[in-house]
Amino acid sequence: MKILLVEDDTTTQEYIVKGFLEQGHSIETAGDGQQGLILATSSQFDLLILDRMLPGLDGLKLLAALRATGNQTPVLILSALSHVDERVKGLRAGGDDYMTKPFAFSELLVRAEKLMQRGLSQPANTDLKVGPLRMELLTRSVTLDDEELLLQPKEFLLLKYLMEHANQVVSRTLLFEAVWDYHFDPRTNVIDVHIAKLRRKFEDLGHGDLIETIRGAGYRLRKGY
Repeated sequence: MKILLVEDDTTTQEYIVKGFLEQGHSIETAGDGQQGLILATSSQFDLLILDRMLPGLDGLKLLAALRATGNQTPVLILSALSHVDERVKGLRAGGDDYMTKPFAFSELLVRAEKLMQRGLSQPANTDLKVGPLRMELLTRSVTLDDEELLLQPKEFLLLKYLMEHANQVVSRTLLFEAVWDYHFDPRTNVIDVHIAKLRRKFEDLGHGDLIETIRGAGYRLRKGY
């Protein structure tokens, strides 16, 4: 298996590299977020092991940039940030697993091998389709009835989350955390504003009812009519 380790602590990096090499795996390393993103997007890996607090580019920003390109390489976050809010944040950002430091290599190895096996059995999906909507993740293009929609970055992320959870009621809290990446303030109307903008663009193409408002619960993107 080919692994990319993004870790700025040299002692931890050397320890992990030694362990995986002894198990017969191939592993490359990066000591900062920028270098890690370059390597992750320029080569094919079976697994990315990612620290959170990195120089150059924060680990979650690296992960968000990677997922925005449609890259679905399994990511195991390895971080000293152990609070449940931090773990949830890492998983919501696109991480497939989250381990905290200090750690036992034996556990890291088992988790890594399970993620790599999962990655081999599930080919990367580079587009989403819900009814008349289609989203190309690699090119970040969105079409509705084959007509291109011009979306702002937050509108794109908001719609992506709704498409990934099509026909499910998604709360405003979940949308806010997924797209804006910080705690939801119930007094803000930023989600309503962005939903309204998306609806207007859908209405222009005759699909104003594609996003439903579920009173007191959130929003639902309809799969069919």
